Amino acid sequence: MHLAAKLTVMALLVLWTASAAIAEDILIEDFKIQPETRWRFIADTVMGGVSTGQVEFVQEAGDIYAHMTGNVSTENNGGFIQIRMELPTPPPKETVGVRLVVRGNEQRYFAHLRTSGTILPWQYYQAGFQVTKEWSEVRLPFTDFEASGRLLRTVPRPGSLKSIGIVAFGREHEAEIDVREVSFYQD
Repeated sequence: MHLAAKLTVMALLVLWTASAAIAEDILIEDFKIQPETRWRFIADTVMGGVSTGQVEFVQEAGDIYAHMTGNVSTENNGGFIQIRMELPTPPPKETVGVRLVVRGNEQRYFAHLRTSGTILPWQYYQAGFQVTKEWSEVRLPFTDFEASGRLLRTVPRPGSLKSIGIVAFGREHEAEIDVREVSFYQD
């Protein structure tokens, strides 16, 4: 094989390897370009609860992230605050889970997924995760998401995903969580 042909084969192998690595994570949000147009803050006040909070988009050391804070109260049948983004398109069917880069006040938070099958406002799929004071990656396989009711499929299908939410949920507490990246991942 000629040197030029060997170099071409090597270059193709490098490109193929790089593209295979890139295909594993599908970045859907890095908060760099107008995240306020995609993410909205929602509290249980939409259903009579009394939880309060806010989201800010903060720039720090070259990174931009969502900073959600608030007071979660279970009074008046409440108990959540969240930020939610509608997905422009569902991820490919080979997708197996959600990847987050997060930090916070060392408490438990949740990712909520809504699908074409979660028609009622109180339907969702939920997976919990713990945050620390340092940035860390969290991988949540779709098999870890639990349906909020018996009428939903056991595991959400990637092709049916409509939105993703980051949620402080289910107990009285002060919430503080930062989200720097949201991705889907494949095996």
